[in-house]
Amino acid sequence: MTGLSLAGRGAVVTGGGRGIGAAVARALSAEGARVVVSARTKKEIEGVAAELRGRGAEAWALQCDVTDEASVARLGREARGALGHVEILINNAGDSASAPLRKIALRDWERMFAVNATGTFLCTREFAPEMAERRWGRIVNVASIVGLEGAKYVAHYSAAKHAVLGFTRSVALEFEGTGVTVNAVCPGYVDTPMTDRTLANIGARAGVPRAEALALVLGTSGQDRLTTAEEVAALVVELCREESGRTGEALLVSSGARAR
Repeated sequence: MTGLSLAGRGAVVTGGGRGIGAAVARALSAEGARVVVSARTKKEIEGVAAELRGRGAEAWALQCDVTDEASVARLGREARGALGHVEILINNAGDSASAPLRKIALRDWERMFAVNATGTFLCTREFAPEMAERRWGRIVNVASIVGLEGAKYVAHYSAAKHAVLGFTRSVALEFEGTGVTVNAVCPGYVDTPMTDRTLANIGARAGVPRAEALALVLGTSGQDRLTTAEEVAALVVELCREESGRTGEALLVSSGARAR
């Protein structure tokens, strides 16, 4: 017998090539899950999958563009071929951007909804029904603190993450009693390449060094430091455990931050 809490469970992690997704893939694997690491960039997901296999885990790298219905369907087929059954889905693929309202083009708005909200919908629709048929499943959607409370200059990103939370709560109700739980985690600013890009953009617009840009963003979220990807991953794993009965929740994970 193994003491690993997710031993043998088949998991799919989207946006798994770096940042939070890679940390979640590592954390699930450490608990015994067999993991499909998925993203658009082949080199990144192959690197993460190879790392996991080097630790003795079972892992596969499968490319997918979560905004494309056919690509998600292909991911479903290939993931089932590798895992047999997909029992855990982590909808982590996403993107962020910042701009004042007057400078948000329609294509920017549509892009934020496509990658953050539509991708979560397509992947959940692909895997959730079979989880319900098998009477066990865990779905965790990676949202954001701005999906709870909003923030300046991210109206399109915030709106998309609000949509993820509404979707999370609705699907949780739909699958209540099936053994499938659906939750969201809402990180503040996390020490990832995405945040690095945000800080670079803020620094360029404001004409300030990275340290000042960091102080500005931490001040808006009430954080005392950047949250680590591993801290987010730990909460994701907690929600995936056998004994977790939580569903329909949106959980803040952020160093020092509080939803206002």
